[in-house]
This record gives sequence, C-alpha cells and structure tokens, in this order.
Amino acid sequence: MVVTWVTLSQTNSSLVEYGIRSLENAAKGSETMFQDGGSEHRKLYIHRVTVTGLKPGQKYMYHCGSQYGWSSLFTFTAMRTDPAWIPRVAVYGDMGNENPQSLARLQQETQKRMYDAIFHIGDFAYDMDSDNARVGDEFMRQIESVAAYIPYMVTVGNHESPYNFSNYRNRFSMPRAGGDGESLFYSLKLGKAHIIGFSTEVYFYFNYGFHMALNQYRWLERELQEANKPENRAERPWLITMAHRPMYCSTNDYDDCTFSISRIRTALEGLFYKSGVDLMLWAHEHIYERLWPIYNMKVCNGSNAYPYTNPGAPVHIITGSAGCKEKHDPFKPPPYWSAFRSSDYGYTRMTITNATHLYFEQVSDDQGGAVIDKFHVIKHKHGAGSFTCS
Repeated sequence: MVVTWVTLSQTNSSLVEYGIRSLENAAKGSETMFQDGGSEHRKLYIHRVTVTGLKPGQKYMYHCGSQYGWSSLFTFTAMRTDPAWIPRVAVYGDMGNENPQSLARLQQETQKRMYDAIFHIGDFAYDMDSDNARVGDEFMRQIESVAAYIPYMVTVGNHESPYNFSNYRNRFSMPRAGGDGESLFYSLKLGKAHIIGFSTEVYFYFNYGFHMALNQYRWLERELQEANKPENRAERPWLITMAHRPMYCSTNDYDDCTFSISRIRTALEGLFYKSGVDLMLWAHEHIYERLWPIYNMKVCNGSNAYPYTNPGAPVHIITGSAGCKEKHDPFKPPPYWSAFRSSDYGYTRMTITNATHLYFEQVSDDQGGAVIDKFHVIKHKHGAGSFTCS
C-alpha cells in the first residue's frame, strides 16, 4: 500500500507508522519537491511511503508524518488475493472543489466499508492548478476522508492539462508503466479483473509532444497482449479499461464523443475490440449514460431479451456526474445505442462478482442515494477475438 501526503515545508523525513493493534511498525519513504507552474512558483513537498509485508484482508491502523508532526490516525485494509474475494468499487469522474455533491455520501459509504477502492476517472478540483495550486491543496484535503481509507485510483482528465499535467503527476501515486516512466497509463489486478487506466488527453494536447500518444499506444498493445495470454485471461477473465473522454456520448456540447468520427474511437476502438476488452469506463460528460454493447456504431446485444449476456461488443459506461462547478451537460435526443441516461448527480457502483458476472448500480445523490439504474454483464467466454459484432 502506498501512502502519499504533502507538506508545505521540507522535512527530510517521510514515515508511516502502522500496525494491527498498535503502531508497532514503521516504514520509510521519499520526499520530492514539486514546484507549481503558476505565477508564485509555490513549492510543495510530496511524501511517498510504500508499506510492504501486509497480510491480505487484514485491517491496519496508521498515521504518516515525521518528527515535525503527524497526521490523524487512519485505517486501511490490505488487498485480498483469495479466489473468493468479490471486489466492490465506486466509479466516477468530474468532481470539483466547488459543488462536489456526491462526496458526502461517498465519505459515509467508504467509512461503512462498502468499497475496496475508488476509481476517479479524470477531472479533479476544477482545477488543481488554480490559485497557484491552492485549489488542488483544498481538494486533496476534501477527499482525504475517502482516499486515506481505501486506494484512490485515478486517471488524468483535460482539467489536469496545465503545465503538462504536473499537479496530477505529482499529487497522485499511480503505478508507473511505459517508456516515458510516467503514471499517465498503468494497469492493476483486482479480483477477477485486469484493469487498464490510460490517458485520452494524449490525443488532444499535442503541444506537449506526440511521443506521449505513441508511447501509450505501444504500451497498450503490449499490455493487452500480456492480459490475453491464456494463463492470464483464465486467472483474470474480465478486461476493463478506464479513461476520461468517452468514445460515444449523447450530450449536446460538441465534445469529441458527440461526432460520428471521434479521435478516441479512431485511435483505440479497433484495438480494444480485437483484444476482447469487455468493459470501458469513461467520464468527462457531466451525466451518467449506459450504452448497449457497441462497436463501430453498431449495436451488438447478446440477445433481445438479455442484451448484456454474452454481448457481441464491449459495454460502455459514462459516469461523470459526481459534481463540479460546471454543473450538468445537456442531452440531445437519445440515439439508438443509448440504453439509459440521467443528469442526476451521482456515481456508479461496480462489483466484480466472479469470472462470469459483473454487477452495476447507478446511485443518484439528487434522489437521496436511490439506485436509478442496475444491471449485470454476464460473459461465459472471454478473450481476444471473442466478440461477434461485424
């Protein structure tokens, strides 16, 4: 488990004290200086400590700091690895420092131990670099009541773009992969799922260099090949991607996904289809939308009665309505491939039930936490070349 925190002055010491019944263990880490690109060129000191040798499924208490001061006392549960584990994840994007409407409910449910991890799919704080990164400081304090207890896994969005995504790169501690050594794309293994997080922004911010898109694409090819090795796909049959800007959407805001030819679809849809990606999680649009299984603008349901049972194409979910100062995005008339949509503030619950079943719920914060959409994705055959949409 990686613990990350920020101090406003240099301490030359990064410590996590932790244990089951008391703080009987200690782990040391690193301190790096991050200088924001704003007019004040503020310096922040990022501390990272990796806690190893944990017992899967065991709850630990911990605090972090140094001789100059310590955080509050928190807890985390080490990731389970047994075959019977059923991971539960909250998924959302586009949560701001202002109007983070879903945050209170997520805080409550996290501390009730309803989730094993959070997936925040881009766009934080609105924006982390604002006011010389002080808005980023305040946002990280806001999510501490969630992110200090369970892994807070993230992907980058367009609102992180200033100064070559520097606030995102420095404030979060995602696994590092690829030729550029950056954490803009990575993978993780969770229960029966192999999950790939990547950046859609490399197809829009070419001012930072074309190499980012090239490096990521080459890494994606390698990662998908590795995931599809028979022994790996047998162990983790579900192949799930998460990234910010969707391939499809039915909003009326002229974003990339509203056009019949989009950059993200052009770049990646064919690769993901032939590689057998089962599910694609997106945000960016400030709505929730569930699509029918789709490839190349063609709906390929499993059957009329059971569209998500052995679907002929990947399933797409857009969940970008956690709440921010930009409010909601308007809808256009629903296209044929849109199965359900809502502009309520809220977030998605994903349960990786077993090798054949995923379960989803969409929570409406506007309606007091009511579940406004729920469905299963059921697949009995996974792998590259397993889809039948043509």
